[in-house]
Amino acid sequence: MLGRSFSKIVLCATLAVSASLAGAAEFRSVKGDKANIRAEPNTRSEIAWELTQGYPLAVVKKQGNWLQVKDIDGVLGWVYRPVTTNTPHYLVKVKTANLRAGMGTQHRIVAKLKKYDVVRTLEKKQGWAKVRTSEGQQGWVSQKLLWGW
Repeated sequence: MLGRSFSKIVLCATLAVSASLAGAAEFRSVKGDKANIRAEPNTRSEIAWELTQGYPLAVVKKQGNWLQVKDIDGVLGWVYRPVTTNTPHYLVKVKTANLRAGMGTQHRIVAKLKKYDVVRTLEKKQGWAKVRTSEGQQGWVSQKLLWGW
């Protein structure tokens, strides 16, 4: 009897740790107007792509002041940490997302967001994110439609 209870406790603890680690990815966002994502962690390396302010990046690895990052499509590259910030942003990952006046589909639509739009995260609650667009509009979007933090 004790062995079975102990096994259940261990299983529950393992699942809880796994769930918390799965959601524990570190994110950074582009701080200035733009940031260069490079093929290697140095300024002499080829620029693989350029990202605009607020673009969220998932941190894969750290090497000195350089971060190996991936974006929504999983593309890897290196960014110089000082050109990033810990200010949370999301990227719209669907063709169109409704920016709503409140949490839930019953609230009126304030604006339409397009795929790859970057929005500033203001608050997260019950599967919804309160965000602000670059034009200053604020509202709520289902987190299922967003990528980032």
